[in-house]
Amino acid sequence: PAHHPFTMPHPDDVDLLDTAEGDGWLDIRSQAYDLVLNGWELGSGSIRIHRSDVQSRIFEILGIGEEEQRAKFGFLLDAFRFGAPPHGGFAFGIDRLTALLAGEENIREVIAFPKTQSGADLLTNAPGPIDAGQLDELGLRVVPRTD
Repeated sequence: PAHHPFTMPHPDDVDLLDTAEGDGWLDIRSQAYDLVLNGWELGSGSIRIHRSDVQSRIFEILGIGEEEQRAKFGFLLDAFRFGAPPHGGFAFGIDRLTALLAGEENIREVIAFPKTQSGADLLTNAPGPIDAGQLDELGLRVVPRTD
């Protein structure tokens, strides 16, 4: 559940959500899929959770209590209570496929607007400075480093 909290556990493992403890969570298989070619992950996908009880239990396992679940995900849990069909998807990573076809080891070489390893965008100089109004709106403050 920690890797992706919206991926449906394998049907045979759903009951483990109520009994697993400690490292037992690692025994719960998910319905997640990857397409890998010679060590390159070309695509991935999963079956999403479509049951309110399962989604709520995953949130509990991750430390999200009932009140926070209602505040942040109430719309989703309510929708599941009305019935949602099993659903999922799969997508290819075009940038990774392009890197593989081009013989590049680093996908940054084929991405149109790559970020540096530190997350900076050299084309737009992002991330940009944050003004006091933005910090106030988000309830944040800048604290000097104490290295």
